[in-house]
Order: sequence, then structure tokens, then C-alpha cells
Amino acid sequence: MTEPAMFLEPEELRVLTGRKLKSKQIQWLRGEGIPFRVNALGHPVVTRVTVESRKPEPAQRPSWSPRALGAR
Repeated sequence: MTEPAMFLEPEELRVLTGRKLKSKQIQWLRGEGIPFRVNALGHPVVTRVTVESRKPEPAQRPSWSPRALGAR
């Protein structure tokens, strides 16, 4: 049995970011606050443990307002 790679594979990074271009992947990672390094080829490199250890953000509920106050 092989151990999982220490870093995300290029396809996993594309799925995570939803971007193909390395510049857009970097922009997305920065916006999400996900730590990464840029390798000698200019591609972002993300450790697997960084992604796997992130806690999911709680879903935000829309605020409730009674109809009597004009909320629609």
C-alpha cells in the first residue's frame, strides 16, 4: 500500500481552486488564506495536511426578519 503524497497533485489543486492557470490558483489560495509556496516553475504547492486539517466554515444562515416589518 502506498502512502499519500505530501503535496496536492496538480489535478487536486485544480479541483480545489476551480482554476487551471497557476496565477489564478495563487490568487484563489491567497484569498482563502490557504498557505502555499511557489516552486521553481512558478506553480503553487500546497501540503496535503494543510487542506485536510482545515475546519469547514459553518454555513451562514440568512438573517430572519418578520414579515410585519416589511421583509420579503
